[in-house]
Amino acid sequence: MSNNVLELRNIMKVYSNGVVANKNVSFELKEGEIHAVVGENGAGKSTLMKILFGMERPSSGEIIFKGSKVEIENSNKAIDMGIGMVHQHFMLVPSFTVVQNMILGIEPKKGINIDYNKATQMIKELGDKYNLRVDPEMKVKDLSVGMKQKVEILKALLRGAKILILDEPTAVLTPQETEELFVQLMKLKDNGHTIIFISHKLKEVKSICDKVTIIRKGVTYGTYNVADVTQSQISNLMVGRNVVLKYDKSKSEAGKAVLNVKGVSCKGAEGKELLKDIQFTANKGKILGIAGVEGNGQRELINVITGGRRNYDGEVLFNDKNIRSMNVKALRKSGMSYIPEDRMTQGVAASAAISENLAANRYESQEIKSGILMDVKKLSKLANKLVEDYDIVCKSIAQKVESLSGGNIQKVVVARECSIEPDILIAEQPTRGVDVGAAEIIHKEILKLRDRGAAVLLVSADLSEAMELSDALLVMYEGEFVAYIDNPSETTEEELGLYMLGVKKQSREEIRRAVNEF
Repeated sequence: MSNNVLELRNIMKVYSNGVVANKNVSFELKEGEIHAVVGENGAGKSTLMKILFGMERPSSGEIIFKGSKVEIENSNKAIDMGIGMVHQHFMLVPSFTVVQNMILGIEPKKGINIDYNKATQMIKELGDKYNLRVDPEMKVKDLSVGMKQKVEILKALLRGAKILILDEPTAVLTPQETEELFVQLMKLKDNGHTIIFISHKLKEVKSICDKVTIIRKGVTYGTYNVADVTQSQISNLMVGRNVVLKYDKSKSEAGKAVLNVKGVSCKGAEGKELLKDIQFTANKGKILGIAGVEGNGQRELINVITGGRRNYDGEVLFNDKNIRSMNVKALRKSGMSYIPEDRMTQGVAASAAISENLAANRYESQEIKSGILMDVKKLSKLANKLVEDYDIVCKSIAQKVESLSGGNIQKVVVARECSIEPDILIAEQPTRGVDVGAAEIIHKEILKLRDRGAAVLLVSADLSEAMELSDALLVMYEGEFVAYIDNPSETTEEELGLYMLGVKKQSREEIRRAVNEF
């Protein structure tokens, strides 16, 4: 008799537009194991997990749960079966307290009122049992990213989850927070829980998982004991080719300072300091990285530099011009390219064609015009070349961007921004939610720009990315720089994590002196 707690047999998912997300996918899950599911963006991982959690219905195939065939009509049915899902983007109400979020929809009652004392006690007992302690009275908006994740896991456990689906659970955690999470996951495993671990970070898959199932283009390419395969073998199976995980960067000399940020400070709506006297330069031929846990001022700083925020003190010079006198169009024409953090909101026009998105920063260029009119043949030639150069997987350049996978949408943004030979590229979380194959292409393009003499400002919560690509690295904590790392490849993720958590700090004078010498 099988000891599988869950089996997916020959799962097919075909959408009404003809897109095939899963092709006869089979997946087996044993009780008490941590099982990784990996694959490129668009490989079908998310669809498979949505089927398992009742958010999608399969077109065909069977789901076997504890030996019996089941239909998972919706998420409530999945929860009733003991399946919980922690989404990459937390599903919490920021203005609610922890306890209010945790009991939402399952509120214990005392008469006609909610019994908050009972709820608080339940949460404390659950937190003690699984080493997931949180303050029930705190508002979610005041929690760290790591604490929010604990709330999400506890929320699933409170609803009786014995199988936990974790979608990119370490995407925005520091090394210390990741290590703590892994201790908690092992405790859950020891208590009989089963965990499906979806991640692009193969080092973590090797560290925490028992088995790994690889999905490529909607098809399962086998399940392996993690101890029997290397990171390189997993990545090669994922993308169907050899993937470079380390880069041989050439030495580069610092050229002209194209971006000069002088004493920039700003406050939020409630008077909280978001940026505190930020000062640095970005030079041609160099990649300057900025690392930090999300929410420590990186987004506000990039908004200032790219012209999105005007209410700040200090000044920002781009090619010796004060950007206060320049709108976004002027910044673009002066040689600034920008890969935004949120590709769907800021990076693309989702309902427009791939060709239109690829040419969005060239509409006044003769590269795609004949006289004053758009030249369709020139536009098609440019778009087809970029699709080929950046390995954008699509049916045609007329396809709407929103129909692409996340990784291919990101490659559209990168192709558009890197192919115009900018003076500076602002790359904000350039490989967020992107698989190893797409990340390799993006990393190589960033390095090519640097080697051709452009300045690159790289903002990344992925420490391995920041350390691998950056020539120098600044660490942000609570709106200010707390460390400058001259040679990132020679430091450790653990040391950077201490700076990111504010445990260690360099003096402001020390940082500024080092930045000026960069």
